[in-house]
Amino acid sequence: MLHRMNRRLFIARFTKGTTAIAALAVIPAACSTETSTSTTTSAPATTVAPTSTTAAGVTTTSAPTTTTEAPEGSAAVARVDLGFVSAYILARDGEAAIVDTGVSGSATQIESGLASLGLGWDNVGHVILTHLHGDHVGSLGDVMAAAAQATGYAGTGDAEQITSPRPLTSLNDGDRVFDLDIIATPGHTPGHIAVYDPIGGTLIAGDALNGGDALNGEPGTVSGANPQFTPDIVSADASIRKLAQLTFERVYFGHGSPVLVDADEAVVALAASL
Repeated sequence: MLHRMNRRLFIARFTKGTTAIAALAVIPAACSTETSTSTTTSAPATTVAPTSTTAAGVTTTSAPTTTTEAPEGSAAVARVDLGFVSAYILARDGEAAIVDTGVSGSATQIESGLASLGLGWDNVGHVILTHLHGDHVGSLGDVMAAAAQATGYAGTGDAEQITSPRPLTSLNDGDRVFDLDIIATPGHTPGHIAVYDPIGGTLIAGDALNGGDALNGEPGTVSGANPQFTPDIVSADASIRKLAQLTFERVYFGHGSPVLVDADEAVVALAASL
């Protein structure tokens, strides 16, 4: 299954136990509602400038959205950069799946991300949550209210603990949603999942992996789950080895800048270092 010959390998190796702490130095907590001011991206993309909207006397500013083109038949990916955490939109054939909803108050930014793809809330059929932490499910209520026809999903083991305005469908390893493969990646949380588009060569890793960031001086790198917020690091490391068996060009993270070239090789090298 692996296809890695003659491809450029790049990764900054971190020692076990300090890996994710270094990558997440700017993150106060896995479930924190604080955000940093980072808007760093690391790939050719279309960036939608921040906009401000006022509703009910409250002004909110949307975060930059970067859109990465995808091969025919695969899903285009829009990254909604919310500062220290990101949400994602995958779109094909006029339909969209949202992966994670960010902290509370992120619905306006996600709406801007949809607009960058020429879509709106009526086009959203799926809302997939990688795990139960508040910085990933904080805007679930607002997103589900706006995307009235969408089905919500989370991994078995996490779904039961997430408050949602509509029942969530529990997902297990090997399930498919919107032609996307669901990969069970427990450790950071019991029901953590990653989302994989094999056609497009895209992996959305949630917090099973973390990316580098200009703020910590390690852009373009990959590290493991943050041990400070990962109760089962043994399972988390096993999940990294599992992801290392996949083939993908791009990997997107809950925290940190994506790697958009030879990303699977970086994950292979990380798995080998554990």
